[in-house]
Amino acid sequence: MNWLRKLPGFQRTPYGFEWRLLRMMPRVFVAGTLLSIAIAGLARFFITRGSTAEIARQVQLFDYLMIGVVAVLWTAVFTVSIGCVIVWLMKGPAYVADGYEVSHSDKPKV
Repeated sequence: MNWLRKLPGFQRTPYGFEWRLLRMMPRVFVAGTLLSIAIAGLARFFITRGSTAEIARQVQLFDYLMIGVVAVLWTAVFTVSIGCVIVWLMKGPAYVADGYEVSHSDKPKV
């Protein structure tokens, strides 16, 4: 039995936006992460009002906010990448499925 027999006469769909989007994902991942780290680092210079304890609390709160932004970014990149791979695979060649004889296929029961 040949498991990977391609469907004869099937024309592959050309790759489109999903391929461009998939190739962009590593840059979005790195740029978004580095930008969030840079913003969290800059917050230490701009948060200056209040006592030392208040400043530390505000900086820590902002760090948690940036960690949340990075977590959402990574989740979005992962989800979009999976979607792009699924579309890319679906546009690939079609394969012939194994035939399965059904006893009532030419006389369906009502």
